[in-house]
Amino acid sequence: QVQLVESGGGLVQAGGSLRLSCAASGRSFNSYAVGWFRQAPGKERDIVAAITWSGGVTSYVDSVKGRFTISRDNAKNTVYLQLNNLNPEDTAVYYCATRQRSWGSWGDPRLYDYWGQGTQVTVSS
Repeated sequence: QVQLVESGGGLVQAGGSLRLSCAASGRSFNSYAVGWFRQAPGKERDIVAAITWSGGVTSYVDSVKGRFTISRDNAKNTVYLQLNNLNPEDTAVYYCATRQRSWGSWGDPRLYDYWGQGTQVTVSS
């Protein structure tokens, strides 16, 4: 089993910043990539960004390009999501998830194997 624990969420004013962390643990941790998703009330869970463990290849949804940055620390088995210039539309529960598959859409949550419990990000106007 793999355990993922997110942290770093909170309440911030529009224009502010937060840094989310996703710490992975468990035996036989072997992941191709990690993705950050978010889910607002009444909406589907959507991909925000993803990164491969080995090469650090990144992918972002258009709405966060230039504002969010995904990175990883392989030694710590931790992936980060830096959120800058936040706006109220970014309010959601943010989840990290790992996948072993190297094929398929970055944004398909069905291709991810393990999920964290989520961390709430609330942006006030």
